[in-house]
Amino acid sequence: QVQLVESGGGLVQAGGSLKLSCAASGPTISSYAMGWFRQAPGKEREFVGAISYSGEGRYYADSVQGRFRIFRDNAKNTVYLQMNSLKPEDTAVYYCAATLWGSNYIRDLEYDNWGQGTQVTVSS
Repeated sequence: QVQLVESGGGLVQAGGSLKLSCAASGPTISSYAMGWFRQAPGKEREFVGAISYSGEGRYYADSVQGRFRIFRDNAKNTVYLQMNSLKPEDTAVYYCAATLWGSNYIRDLEYDNWGQGTQVTVSS
């Protein structure tokens, strides 16, 4: 079982940037596909983006396409979410997740390892 810890959240003005990190401990994540999800108050958890275990495949929600980028450093056992041009509607708790066998990366049920989340707040 891989343990995941997110960091890098905070308060930022609209138009600003944040870089979230997801540090893994336990097994190496080099065989895991990694995903980012978010949940805003009163809303269901939603897919943000995912990266395949090789790093060659990247997938994004339409709402963040072109603004967010996922990348991974397997040597550091860490995955990142670079968020640019942030909007107030990006405000949410952001979660990192890992899946060894899942293939439908936009589906949260595919992931069996989750972090505790990090709060991102974008002010207008």
